[in-house]
Amino acid sequence: MDVEILSRIQFAFTVAFHYIYPPLSIGIGLIMVVFESIYLRTKKKEYEVLAKFWTKIFAITFGVGVVTGIVMEFEFGTNWATYSRYVGDIFGSALAAEGIFAFALESSALGVLLFGWNRVKPWVHLTATWGVFLGSMFSAVWIVVANSWQQTPAGYHIVGEGMSARAEITDFWAMVFNPSSIDRLTHVWLGAFLAGTFLILSVHAYNILKGRYVVLSKKAFRITLVVAAICSLAQLFTGHQSAEGVSENQPAKLAAMEGHFDASAPADLYLFGWVDKENQKVTGLKITGGLSFMLYQDLEAEVTGLNAFDKDNRPTQINAIFQFYHIMVAIGMFLIALSLFGLWQWKRGKLFEKKWLLWTFVFAAILPQIANQFGWFTAEMGRQPWVVYGLLKTSDALSKSVQANQVLFSLILFFIVYFVLFLLFVYLMNKKIKNGPDSDINFDEGSLNKEIAKVVSK
Repeated sequence: MDVEILSRIQFAFTVAFHYIYPPLSIGIGLIMVVFESIYLRTKKKEYEVLAKFWTKIFAITFGVGVVTGIVMEFEFGTNWATYSRYVGDIFGSALAAEGIFAFALESSALGVLLFGWNRVKPWVHLTATWGVFLGSMFSAVWIVVANSWQQTPAGYHIVGEGMSARAEITDFWAMVFNPSSIDRLTHVWLGAFLAGTFLILSVHAYNILKGRYVVLSKKAFRITLVVAAICSLAQLFTGHQSAEGVSENQPAKLAAMEGHFDASAPADLYLFGWVDKENQKVTGLKITGGLSFMLYQDLEAEVTGLNAFDKDNRPTQINAIFQFYHIMVAIGMFLIALSLFGLWQWKRGKLFEKKWLLWTFVFAAILPQIANQFGWFTAEMGRQPWVVYGLLKTSDALSKSVQANQVLFSLILFFIVYFVLFLLFVYLMNKKIKNGPDSDINFDEGSLNKEIAKVVSK
């Protein structure tokens, strides 16, 4: 493999591994705020215990996320020096804003969150919890803004020519609110909420099945299920908005996502299928004219296809993009169905009686992670061959002095280190989850019933 392919694999691997953790931090942070807010309002001890427990899990995900995120910034210089010079003014501004407005807030409030439970007033601690949560949200803002600018550049001009050319900001707010940033940001936020909420649902469903911390887990499960249902439904809306934006700003990407080859023709919407790139056809289950209707509310509306673009200016991995996109959508629809079915069973009073449903929630924790990863794969592979859409090709963005063997060696080292780091993460998470909440109150239903019986007998 040449240096370009190896560099892309290395960066994709490090980004994909890193992207396991920030969504978990954002999603868990949201539920931490909910639990602690309920505690301050009701003064019920169980919600404080839940908030403390998930704070420990949050700390693990936050720590691993920080460690794995630093690596990528070095890769910009080592593997992608031409890219760094070209977009440094834009990307550097966004990363600086993240450090000033997001990471500083998050890290400064984190100390109070972790160590201030018995040292500061409850409302001060809740403020710190909000600070950590909002800091993680703001961090996502600037990362998504920087990436969205690469997808839909705005608020810039090009200075210099040839190898010395670079993009400079002319309008900071036009750069921030580029055509795709808002749609993509809301989609990323909701994906993070789903990653965190379904992890929490998984842990508490498992506790209920095993008869551990049942009272606590049932309370946590009900609250988190409501949040998960709202977020999964909202994600459907933001996904549609994002697809409409892609159709306007990156039509070649949308054509690859749906395997639409005709230069200008009504487009079908596939539920699943397989793309035959050579023969330019898709075999699968489709809604005839569905994509045209989704975009223009007209089954006969013409949609721009891949043949409208030169082969050198359109994605090459059509089937991979198609599969990643459709798996992401399928998972999203499944999470909507699962959360709504769970709410229905709750209303019927049978939510915790159906073991198969609880086991489904246990294993569903992995699904938002897969959907988040495949969504990013779709976005980044669909942008190819451009690293900055319409301005800088990926093949031109490489460092000129880096050799393929050097990239391969570092990739192997990254794989080993990240594998060890992932094992450590799993070990720590498993240990914290098995140990359960720290409390001098036994919230087990059987123990509570015994205490009630003692009071009655007296």
